[in-house]
Amino acid sequence: MQLYYNHYSSNTRRVLLAADHLGIDFDLIQINLASQDDRRRLGEVNPNAKLPVLIDGDFILWESCAIMQYLAEGTPGQTVWPQERRARADVSRWMFWACQHFAPAIGVFTWEYLWKKFVTGQDADPKEVARGEADLAEAARVLDQHLATRRWLAGDGVTLADYAVAAPLMYKDRAHLPLDAYPHLLAWFERIQALPAWQRTAHEW
Repeated sequence: MQLYYNHYSSNTRRVLLAADHLGIDFDLIQINLASQDDRRRLGEVNPNAKLPVLIDGDFILWESCAIMQYLAEGTPGQTVWPQERRARADVSRWMFWACQHFAPAIGVFTWEYLWKKFVTGQDADPKEVARGEADLAEAARVLDQHLATRRWLAGDGVTLADYAVAAPLMYKDRAHLPLDAYPHLLAWFERIQALPAWQRTAHEW
């Protein structure tokens, strides 16, 4: 299987975390998003021109959480994508929540503090940062309350939900994410960072 990826993409990080946990190796194809040629190549396999993209024979799959589920579905004996109906729905719930709420809120900070200067030459916009703070506070509150009485997001062990939600936190320090008021979230993230999959997929900035 081939994976179009970039180390600085948290969506890619989701897939790499799941693959590492499942013991899956890829033929990695690095895409430099600053390269017009690489972006053209990416557009040939994903009309959204977004990373990551999985190619498994003649099957092309984009959207990070769909790729994670596909990889788990094809791995006998795995435990990160439950078989039982309600347990699987619970994992899906948090994966969808990560894409709809948590990651977009963090994305405001990563754009304003990490990528904006590089792409546009402009500094962070205080109004946009304030918007991100409001959105992230709402999502972080939900996550912190959920984790107040549990070690992992769904069930008794690590699942795809944990990896999907945690991946954007790879930007925690560099994007100045305001998370100090959420002790349960931070304790959970410390547990995530101690996992072999997190450590093996880390990349130097």
